[in-house]
Amino acid sequence: MTDVPVHGDWITLGQMLKRLGLVVTGGQVPAFLAQQKVEVNGQPENRRGRKLHPGDEIRIGATTYRCVAESGSDRAGT
Repeated sequence: MTDVPVHGDWITLGQMLKRLGLVVTGGQVPAFLAQQKVEVNGQPENRRGRKLHPGDEIRIGATTYRCVAESGSDRAGT
């Protein structure tokens, strides 16, 4: 499992995919979600706007990522 820091209280699934380098632009997110099996906390997810919070687990294929709070962050939603 790979930990991914989250600035603030949350990040959208689309932003997470960009941060992970799985897509380059936000416009690529819908196609990625249509082609790849993505689960959030064990449930299938296809909404790019899904808010991910520290502690959430995202599984893409055989790889699992966990959102973790970035230390020193005090900017919600960024």
